[in-house]
Amino acid sequence: MARKTWMKTVCGWLWLVGLGLGACSSPSGPAADEAAETYARRREVSAPPTRRGRILDRHDSVLVDTRLSYLLAVPQRPGLDSATAVALNLLLGWPDSTLARRLAEARPYPGARSPGPIQLVLTPAEAEAVRSHQAEWPELALAEAVQRTYTVRTAAPVLGYQAANAQPFINQIIRYRRGRFYRLRNGGVETYYNGLLSGHRGYLHPLVDAGGQRHGSWAPDTAFQEGQDLHLALDAQLQAYAESLLGGRKGYLVALDPRTGEILCSVSAPTYAPAALTSPDQAGVRRQLLEDEDLPLLNRPAVLANPPGSVFKLVNAAIALQLGAIEPSTGFPCDQSLISCVHHHPAARSLTMGLQYSCNPYFYQTMRALIDHVPDSLVADTVAARHANLAAWQRYAQSFGLDTLLGVDLPREQAGFLPTPAYYDKARHTRNWRFRSIYSLSVGQGEINLTGLQMANMVAIIANRGWYYTPHFVRGVGTGGPLPRFLVKHHTLVDSANLEALVPGMLAVMQRGGTASASSLADVGIAIAGKTGTVQNDEGDDHATFVAFAPARNPKIAVAVYLENAGFGATAAAPCAALVIEKYLRGSIAPRRKRWERRMQYRGRSYELEHRLGRKRPPPAPVVPVPAPVAVPVAAPEGR
Repeated sequence: MARKTWMKTVCGWLWLVGLGLGACSSPSGPAADEAAETYARRREVSAPPTRRGRILDRHDSVLVDTRLSYLLAVPQRPGLDSATAVALNLLLGWPDSTLARRLAEARPYPGARSPGPIQLVLTPAEAEAVRSHQAEWPELALAEAVQRTYTVRTAAPVLGYQAANAQPFINQIIRYRRGRFYRLRNGGVETYYNGLLSGHRGYLHPLVDAGGQRHGSWAPDTAFQEGQDLHLALDAQLQAYAESLLGGRKGYLVALDPRTGEILCSVSAPTYAPAALTSPDQAGVRRQLLEDEDLPLLNRPAVLANPPGSVFKLVNAAIALQLGAIEPSTGFPCDQSLISCVHHHPAARSLTMGLQYSCNPYFYQTMRALIDHVPDSLVADTVAARHANLAAWQRYAQSFGLDTLLGVDLPREQAGFLPTPAYYDKARHTRNWRFRSIYSLSVGQGEINLTGLQMANMVAIIANRGWYYTPHFVRGVGTGGPLPRFLVKHHTLVDSANLEALVPGMLAVMQRGGTASASSLADVGIAIAGKTGTVQNDEGDDHATFVAFAPARNPKIAVAVYLENAGFGATAAAPCAALVIEKYLRGSIAPRRKRWERRMQYRGRSYELEHRLGRKRPPPAPVVPVPAPVAVPVAAPEGR
């Protein structure tokens, strides 16, 4: 009985609440009519952008633009006979063998015969010559197309390509070596900034009444954006010059402005022309690039991480100073029972002398003092002390932008690697490892891996005495500056005083008795602070490295060079860096270094003719008269 009464009470209350809600939801009068009116949702789309932005260098020279191209269709079935080919070469102003070579470069493989004609890209002058004699050549068809055009033959990994234009190349990568697809596919700034280069439509989302009047928006609006120009920090002339020096080599050279983080040039050798990946008449060249054992398609400064060698002694010394393992006046004997030192030199009685001679035993003992230091709190547990010291070393080294992505504005950047205590615990299968089993870290080898961009940024940090801006290629988008994240200053964990203590040793490297004294620019008034390195290679010749910045007291350029299988850093890498520094700061090369320049550039031309285009080796270089001998200090070879 009580249950029935309770149910009736609840039903009654629900009925009263329903009446109240009904009364509240049934207003009357003018306000009710206005509330009853509904608005239609509309989406208005503007016209698409009319242009894709250009890419310019730091001096506003156009590097990439969208321009009118001329395509000449040459029939394959039947092909041109020899007399017709000679006549066509004459018409276009080409040497006799040019047409055959161009047709071979356009075929995806030797002897390939596609169902349609082969398209060759012509210059405006060549197209005008064909157009004026069209009646005499009825088998030829001349067409026009608006295409992305490269005005230079340099900086291919930096400029990159628009994916829509490079589909034949991307398909070739997938078919040829699928496992290397992501390493070889590098779209450069064209891909990284594709949204800004392309622009976008505008979208409005108005609420409209029956009379067509607008009453706000039902979603956020998007403003129309035309394609923006990219202003690179790259110096096109310096880039071309650096590429000419590294021709015939495998490796990289990166130069940046330490004051801003702007990358002045970035060379990945062997080099190739940027148009080779998108031009319709370069299918054969793309196949050669894919099959080349030297892997020219790798963007080495960004994606290839290698042991840095002795240049990493700078970081080890800075960390040892910071943690109190050594002082600038600390000296160590050159005890070759610990580690080899391939050249003879006076005892390193200070850090400056240790850097000047690149004494391996000196930095072995420096790193040992850092790793084996046992504080009073861990005197009973030396294993924990070594773990704590290595963890501190890794943390301080990481603050130099190592073992992490720098955030450079290129796709597929790699992070490099620095070992941790946990890594060695797993690799050695025990926690009780000792310094002797990881001593290779003291000379920048073993498990340490750095990219070229990280090496250049590392020396830029020393040039700035402890801070850096993230390295970047684009210094301005449209009429504005770079992306906001490139304006954020980063600081290392090492004090500026300890980085300043490295500079005297780096200056001594370039002076008499130093490992790179032959590459000094003191004769033209430029003081270089540098460090050589030689990376031991068990599978061939050693790799040569060198890092430097100049001028030493007011740095304007920082350079990192890595040459694979080139031998000593003092004799192979340092001259390249010195020439690039002199070219950038002075605009010309002093006569005494012209022989270096000619020798390097000739090697590059020789490699290009023989290796890239399949031609015979050019005749020997002309003998240059040797001037009277000049007393020049001989560089001591760099120790491993």
